[in-house]
Amino acid sequence: MGKSGCTSDGSVDVSKFNEPMPRVGLYIAGASAACAIGMAVDAIHGIRYRKFWFPSKFFTLNATTLTLVAVATKLSVDLNTSMPRPQDQLPKLSSTVLVCTMMASFKSSLGTTTDNNELLANLVALGIFVVTVMVNICIELGTGVIYIFCREYAVILVVMFTMLALKISSALTIPPTKKFFEIKSKEKLQLAKNECNDEMNQNSNNASREVCDKLKKDLTKYWMMAHTCDTQFVLARLTTCSASGAFCLISTSTLTEAAIRCYFFPRQFKFCGGESYYNWSIMPILITQSMAIGMGTLAPASRYFATINFVDDQRPVRTRREPAKLKDAIRY
Repeated sequence: MGKSGCTSDGSVDVSKFNEPMPRVGLYIAGASAACAIGMAVDAIHGIRYRKFWFPSKFFTLNATTLTLVAVATKLSVDLNTSMPRPQDQLPKLSSTVLVCTMMASFKSSLGTTTDNNELLANLVALGIFVVTVMVNICIELGTGVIYIFCREYAVILVVMFTMLALKISSALTIPPTKKFFEIKSKEKLQLAKNECNDEMNQNSNNASREVCDKLKKDLTKYWMMAHTCDTQFVLARLTTCSASGAFCLISTSTLTEAAIRCYFFPRQFKFCGGESYYNWSIMPILITQSMAIGMGTLAPASRYFATINFVDDQRPVRTRREPAKLKDAIRY
């Protein structure tokens, strides 16, 4: 009779070590589905309110979403689990692509953080996570855990590193941008107050006073430059954000190309025999991650195409009474 956890000869009993792996696979699929839902809700919110730069309202860069993405992309950092079949190797690639999609989707959410220290902490956490994924992928390529799609992984790693650099460079612009817009907002508010005071001095009737009081309240509540001074809006219009959309499309196209080759031209590959420890749960992982990548690509791609097709329309100058109706045009 062997001791608890040991075989009869005294060595460690590993016979049950891999039994929970299918349930772990379901856990990964659930996290991937949660990411897909979060990005889909952001996309629906942007379409509903006609904000086609798709602000990140629900799926933003914070500790919760980073933990969720870390769980969803577990396959990409799994160093020693055997993944012999094509349906095993493809989810490993999709997990890596999901990291790129997540970074592109998070891009505009850098503007939601009001505290610079919190922004720095989130950015450092993201950097550590992305570098860890890249290092683990390189290790798996070297040890043979990943033995196909090597060219695709090379493209994805370059895209991932570039997107991380773009994200850091965009984050550096946020504090001075916020400061600039705060100054501009105060200037506009003071200008409106001065105009109201001048008008009341010239015409002291009650109607004029009511209009000016309402204008002051609207300017204070809705911030006259709310649309153009939204930090997420500004970040979405940066060239770095548009470039992230282009790189996101490249990573998604790479996964699509690999999936087409894998399922329609399987003779191009020499797959190994055997079965993954994740067993039947590998397909739910692939399906949910594909959904998450599809949902997450929508916003970055829209920002990219909006930039390259941008036309600066000439708009009529607003009258002085129009700012009082600003609340009807601004949607939060």
